[in-house]
This record gives sequence, C-alpha cells and structure tokens, in this order.
Amino acid sequence: MPASAKLFLALGAAFGACGVALGAFGAHALKARLAADQLALWSTATQYLFWHALGVLAVGLAAVSLPESTWLRAAGGLLTGGILLFSGSLYLLAFGAPKVLGAVTPFGGLAFIAGWAALLVGVLRA
Repeated sequence: MPASAKLFLALGAAFGACGVALGAFGAHALKARLAADQLALWSTATQYLFWHALGVLAVGLAAVSLPESTWLRAAGGLLTGGILLFSGSLYLLAFGAPKVLGAVTPFGGLAFIAGWAALLVGVLRA
C-alpha cells in the first residue's frame, strides 16, 4: 500500500475514533458542566470532525489507486489541517478559551473547502 494512502487511512480512522470518544464525552461528562452555548460549540466541533474524518478516509482510499497524486496529498493535508484548526479551536472555545481564538476557526473552514476542492481536482485529473 502506498505510504500516502496508509497515512490518510490511519489518520481518518484515528479522527473517526476521536469523534466518537469526544462526542460521547460531550454528551455524558460535559452535559452538566458546560453551558448550552458551550455544548453547542462542542457538538459542532464533533460533527465537523466526524464528517471530515470520512473525507480523510476517502482521500486514503483514492490514494491507493492514485499514489502519485499531489492533489490527493494536498487534499488530505488540508482536511487534516481543517480538523485541527476548526474543530480544535471550537473545542478550546467550549472550554472557555479566549474569544479571540474564534478568529482561527474560519481558517479551518477554508482548509475544509480547499481540501474538498483538491480531492475533486485529484479525482478528475486521474
């Protein structure tokens, strides 16, 4: 299996596992400890983490057939960066991080959009 495929499959699986664990943590352990707006941030972070974990898995699966695609490598990197920036900043904000950290969140969103676009180009160029 190509190294890039293995990397993105492993990352996607790890992000999926984190999505389940963080979702359960938010629903059970944090429900009584966080305000409704903080729980909403947690929920949004988890949803985006999960959906984009599937995107990273899709990149890994595509990379099995297209191991030399720079577009797929870019897509995987952008989706991974988007998870870290978008979901990561929302998780921190849910725990009371300074509101200025919210300025990071849109960069994660842009990384998500660019990642999906790179996946599209990579598949169309195959």
